[in-house]
Amino acid sequence: MIFFRHIIDASVKRLAELGCPSIYSRRRAVRAPLTFATVFLSFLLVGCGAARPAKYYQLTVPKEAAADPPGDPLPVTILMGPIMSSHLYREDRIVYSSSGEDMGTYEYQRWAEPPTEMIQDVLLRTLRSSGRYRAVYAQRSSTRGDFLLRGHLYDFKEVSGSPMSARLSLELELRDTKTGTAVWTHFYNHDESVSGKDVSAVVTALNRNVQRATNEFSASLNQYFSAHPPASPPSPPQ
Repeated sequence: MIFFRHIIDASVKRLAELGCPSIYSRRRAVRAPLTFATVFLSFLLVGCGAARPAKYYQLTVPKEAAADPPGDPLPVTILMGPIMSSHLYREDRIVYSSSGEDMGTYEYQRWAEPPTEMIQDVLLRTLRSSGRYRAVYAQRSSTRGDFLLRGHLYDFKEVSGSPMSARLSLELELRDTKTGTAVWTHFYNHDESVSGKDVSAVVTALNRNVQRATNEFSASLNQYFSAHPPASPPSPPQ
């Protein structure tokens, strides 16, 4: 009997977490025979303990990516490699933190894909649609390119405080695939203000931050190739 009482107490506590605090407040009053415990547990399985549906969010590509490219594309092929990060940003949970070191994740507010994959996709689509390069591909074992672009995501989270902010810390590196030498790096770190107090407002701010970072990375890459113009391939013999 004591065993079932513990089960009931644990079950009604779970119901409280799912939005039934009135039942949880009366859990200490449960004093019933075994048959009632069985009926009560059956109620828990079909009653008000329905889980909240998860809500999913995704990032968008900056509008500037659709602008007409200036002149002919550079004769280079860029491979978009992986973005490394901790396990928190390789899963679909939205991360929050306080001004200190404490961090957590939302249970029912999630990304459509892990942040590392979404940011990688935004960067790839932005560089490809810019028209400034001969080709931009996702890195595959069979794909060859002149440069490999990869990165490390350090922060992509809500930061509580007054005001609340959305933090993005991301570093990209460009390597020459022939020499294996890193020829360009750029570190981005910015806290975007959040206009609101709910998770959707945080997502909007994080999305703005990614767009801002993408435009900054793209401009920095343009500056690098302007200062180090790649050699055009030799013309075929006549």
